[in-house]
Amino acid sequence: MDRLTLRVPPDLIRRFDAAAASSGGRARLLRRLMEAAAQAPFPEAPTAPPARLAAKLGLRLTLADMVALEREAALRGQSRTQWAVALIRARLHGQPQLGRGEAIAFLEVQRELRRIGVNINQIARALNTAVMEGAVLDLEVAQLDAYVHEIRAHLVGVREAFAGNLSYWSPEP
Repeated sequence: MDRLTLRVPPDLIRRFDAAAASSGGRARLLRRLMEAAAQAPFPEAPTAPPARLAAKLGLRLTLADMVALEREAALRGQSRTQWAVALIRARLHGQPQLGRGEAIAFLEVQRELRRIGVNINQIARALNTAVMEGAVLDLEVAQLDAYVHEIRAHLVGVREAFAGNLSYWSPEP
């Protein structure tokens, strides 16, 4: 008899066990579900096979290492596989590895910088086309200078965030 092994999240297995309790247990319910699926007509074959990764890596860790890995991954909002892949890619490529929260934050910074850029373009257009009195011109130039300082502050923050990300993935000295 062939054997089928799969990994599922703990809450899914608890819910499945609850559903399987009245059906004779996990194995019996799984066999029935598989029988039902095997009786269904085969789905149409896709025109192009799905892209697959070229290689798979398996790791054996001590319980203490696995606990530490789970904790680190959870702190970044990642699965342990996502965390391990990010660590490997950071070391191999020397590029920041962004978790979901970080990626959203960087998108927000990019959106804000675009907004500021639009405002600067509007000010520059106004300065180029309008005849302004001294006080009005000084006010516009002051606003433009404020935007320049705001952009510089955002860029420093982005640089620090990328440096922090790379530092996180780098080996500790």
